[in-house]
This record gives sequence, structure tokens and C-alpha cells, in this order.
Amino acid sequence: MDAAQLVIFIGLLIFVSHLFAGIFEKKGIPDVLMLMIIGIIIGPVFHLVTPESFGIVTGIFTTVTLVFILFQGGLDLSFETMRSALRGMTVLTCVNFAVTTLVVGMLAWILLGLEPIPAFALAAILGGTSSAVVIPLVKQLQMRENAKTILVLESAMSDVLCIVFVLALIQAYSSDGIRIGAIFGSIISSFTLAGLIGIVSALLWSVLLGRIRTIKNSMFTTPAFVFVIYGIAELLGFSGAIAALTFGVTLANIERFRIKAIQRIVNRGMHTFNDTEKQFFSEIVFLLKTFFFVFIGISIQFTNGWALLFGFFITVVIYILRIPVIKFSISEDLPTIDLTIMSTMVPKGLAAAVLANLPLQAGVPGGEMIRDLVYAVILTSIVLTSLLIPVLKRVPAVSAFYGAIIRTGRKTRRAPVAKQNPLHQNEQEKSLSEE
Repeated sequence: MDAAQLVIFIGLLIFVSHLFAGIFEKKGIPDVLMLMIIGIIIGPVFHLVTPESFGIVTGIFTTVTLVFILFQGGLDLSFETMRSALRGMTVLTCVNFAVTTLVVGMLAWILLGLEPIPAFALAAILGGTSSAVVIPLVKQLQMRENAKTILVLESAMSDVLCIVFVLALIQAYSSDGIRIGAIFGSIISSFTLAGLIGIVSALLWSVLLGRIRTIKNSMFTTPAFVFVIYGIAELLGFSGAIAALTFGVTLANIERFRIKAIQRIVNRGMHTFNDTEKQFFSEIVFLLKTFFFVFIGISIQFTNGWALLFGFFITVVIYILRIPVIKFSISEDLPTIDLTIMSTMVPKGLAAAVLANLPLQAGVPGGEMIRDLVYAVILTSIVLTSLLIPVLKRVPAVSAFYGAIIRTGRKTRRAPVAKQNPLHQNEQEKSLSEE
């Protein structure tokens, strides 16, 4: 594309992205799927654009998108909802990662003939869910806030598990040994210290926010500060993603941090974001999400048909495993439709794409096969999630089948009416009646 064609394409893409968002609200067809299709058409099909065309901007753009989606997602989480969802999130994240890694690793070992460490490295890459896919999707779905929070936190926490275990397995291949203590030490430090960086940074920014607002054209200073926090956490060896998420959560719940000692030192109050700022951040996420999923479509390779076929097989296995994982991991008394949607939320994305190249770069046998399979699973998992959501809402037989499996053997507890949001309850009852 020349410059004029590219500008026209960007303008049209933003227009159709709003159209796709409207279609998602009315028809239930996720906009991320349609954006990916656009990327596939202009990339692998007609070769108008290639990933190499973006050069170094590729890594920067994907990182910026992930950081901003996590930050903006954290603004929608309340401490009360997080506290009630914490146990479910922790159990779900650990069980889903363990089961997926074990089963996929065994399949790769037995069926693909990979050595044990490369096989389980492949499985660990695919053990989590994608924040960049899950967060935009759940924000547009009619679900209980508890269910949404579990999925958002799972997507962020599982990224850390994937990164730590994959790096540990690659190191184990080089040194002929797996250090269990180092693995769990990395996980604990990533969660705890990254979260601490996010909280302290949010408290500092809340104190400065009132003064920052007096500066002209200052709305972009908050995103800039989020990027600084992410970079500092990564440079220190912690999870920048967790730091960005924690920063957003803390600022959204800053009323809980009315610390008199801090206010006495700075002689001013602590501030959170107003509606205008939240709307501004939401618009930025919308634009970044639009270009991100088109870029994913552009990056998909169709040169290895065998990898696509086996990648689809692995994806189906992962989605089958997800059903009993949800059934036995989630103890909250959530509506069946929420549990059903949660059982389809295992798309792979940015973290998997980044980790896919590490075994090949480290000289691990089968590294090229691992990379091609991961890319295939990223494509098929996003497509499958995008297709299952409208199917579950519009095909009663499928939703009934999922619901029967998930509800069998589960104890149903009636949630106290006083704790439910009446508006949300009405929306949920309407959604259930449509099923």
C-alpha cells in the first residue's frame, strides 16, 4: 500500500470496527473474529501487508496494547468483587494451567515424538489465556461481575505462569536440571513485588493527579506513567503486566487508601479518574484492540498445513478439558450461562505468540515445530471462542449440553438477594430466558 491507500484503509478500518462492535452487541458475533478475518485477507491471502513491514514497531505495538488493556481492565474491578472472586480465580488459574500443561505435554510427547522438556514447554506456552482477547470480550458480555472478574484476573495471572514455566523448562534443557524452588520463587516475586510496584505507583499518581489536571493537554500523562511502571517492573525482573493491572485496580478503588499520613505529608487529597478520563482510556483501548487483532490476522501463517491441522486438534482438546476444569474449580453459585461462557474462554494470544519463538532461539529440538503449532493454536482458539459465544446464546441444544455437563454434581447455593445489583439481575434473567 502507498501512503494514500494506507490512510484510507486506517479510516475505513476504524469505521467498520465500530460497526463490528454494534454487530457483537446485537447478534453476538465477536468483533475480534471479524477484525482477524480482515487481517488474514490483507495479509496471508492477498499479501498486501506482511508482519515484516512493521519492523521493530511490532514488538512495541503489541506490548503497548497489552499494557493499556490490562490497565483499563483494572479500572473496572472493585475490591469487593475481587475479594469474592479471589479464591475462584486462584483455583481456576492453577488447575487450568496444570491440567492443560500435563495433557498437552503428554500428547506432544507421545504423538509428535518431541522430547519431554520441549513437549512440556509447548504445553506451558498454551497453558494460559490471553488478556488481550479475554478482557475486551467479557466487557461486552452479559455476565455477573464475579464471573467477569475471575476471567480477567485469570488471564493476567496465567501469563505469569506461562512465562516462568517456559523459561524454567528452557533453562532446564540447557543445564540438565529443573529447579523447583527457583520456579516458585519467580512466581511469588512476580505476583507480589509487581503488585507492590503497581500499588505504590497508583498511590503516588493519585496524589499528583489533581495537579496534573491543571496542565494543558495532560490526559496522556496517565498512559505514559503506566508505560513507565510496566518498564520498571520488567527491568527489575517482575511482571509488568501485573504491575499495570494492579495500578488500574488501585486507582479505581483509591477511596480505600485514604491514608492520613500520606495526605498530611503532601497536604492534599488523593484523586481517582473522572468519567471523561475513563471514557478517553476506553476509546484508546478500542483503537488499540482494533489494530491489534488485524495485526494478529496478518501474522498468521498458512504455509504449514500439518501444523494447522494438529494445532486445531490441540485446541479442541484444550476446550474439552476446560469444561471439567470449570465444573470442579468454580465453587461460586454462578448462573449456568456464565459457567458455560467461562468454559469457552481459553483463547491464546500475545503471551503465547511471544513465547513461541523462545524454544527455537534457545536451540531446543523441535523449536520450529513448537512455533508453528503455537501460531496455529492462537488462530484456532480465537476463532473457536468467537464462534462458540454466539452459538451458546442462539442454539439452545448446545448451551443445554454444556450446562448439563457443568451442573451435574454441583451443589446449587442461592445467592443472597440483597447482594445482587437489581439492574444486573434483570439483565441476567433476560439472558437466561433467551436461552
